[in-house]
Amino acid sequence: MAGEPIEGQIMLLTAAKASVSTTRLPDLVDLAQAHLGPELERYRREYERLYAGEDLEAFLVEWGHWDDLGERLEFSERERSAVRRAHEEQLLRIGRRTDREDEFETALEIREPVIVGADGRRG
Repeated sequence: MAGEPIEGQIMLLTAAKASVSTTRLPDLVDLAQAHLGPELERYRREYERLYAGEDLEAFLVEWGHWDDLGERLEFSERERSAVRRAHEEQLLRIGRRTDREDEFETALEIREPVIVGADGRRG
């Protein structure tokens, strides 16, 4: 079973900033994860992986990735933005913990992040 990629504190912060309810955002993140989890191998093949931990992997994808994914998942524009922002905030949290925050901030100027929950197996 895939892990939860976004921490609870990140969800609360993001919900407040994105004007999405604190009860709705976890559902949106779960829906996104249900789509992303089975695609983990494809993300590993097609995108730059910035981080791989036991519970999650972080990738950089092209701009518009979240718009496309959110449209497929029938998220509103606000919901898409909130889920993208949650992934961005989680990546920055990882950056702070691994002393790579500057690197990750620079990467986010040109691409979007996707955090995928992993089951502990590495590819």
